[in-house]
Amino acid sequence: MPLTDKQRPLPPLELLETDAICFAASADLSKWARATFIADDAFLRNDDHRHLNQATIGALWTNVPNGRAGRSIIGQAERGLPPAGKWLRARIERQILDWFGDVPDFILTFDAHYASQCSDAEFCVLVEHELYHCGQERDAFGQPKFRKSGLPAFAIRGHDVEEFVGVVRRYGADAAGVRELVDAAKAGPEIANVSIAQACGTCRLRVA
Repeated sequence: MPLTDKQRPLPPLELLETDAICFAASADLSKWARATFIADDAFLRNDDHRHLNQATIGALWTNVPNGRAGRSIIGQAERGLPPAGKWLRARIERQILDWFGDVPDFILTFDAHYASQCSDAEFCVLVEHELYHCGQERDAFGQPKFRKSGLPAFAIRGHDVEEFVGVVRRYGADAAGVRELVDAAKAGPEIANVSIAQACGTCRLRVA
């Protein structure tokens, strides 16, 4: 059975063939991500993304190579507007408005060259990885936070687990607080066995 119920969007050829710096907004890509992973009738629906039913998501292709610490970055999730100085923030907002017509809650950026060559499974795991970074804030009791409007309070989310392999090896999954992750790994993949480890710009920005 194919991973998608319709062909995934691909980056425009002109973006792949030029040496000029390019970022291209893609309404098709954001619609595909919603129809594949987020919507109630999504083909690969994941309930972990249910809060994103109320989020606006912009998507960008880019031909600009990116990397950090010797590793390539092929995807990144960001809030719509960064906390920046007034002029810088205004300049960024003007560019975002030109791309999307509004400022979305989240912006996902993907490497066009990688996306044009990877498999459906690799593309799905890349997009869903970035969607997992599009999170909802939590209160002191671990419950989802909401704005006065009733909409979710959105935030960039880190990983569920951050621990050293050596700690798990020496003291076990329960002591390291990674039992849920270990059990999920033992169960095997629900969709496909794919790896894009360390290829996310959002993750690399958080590496200390």
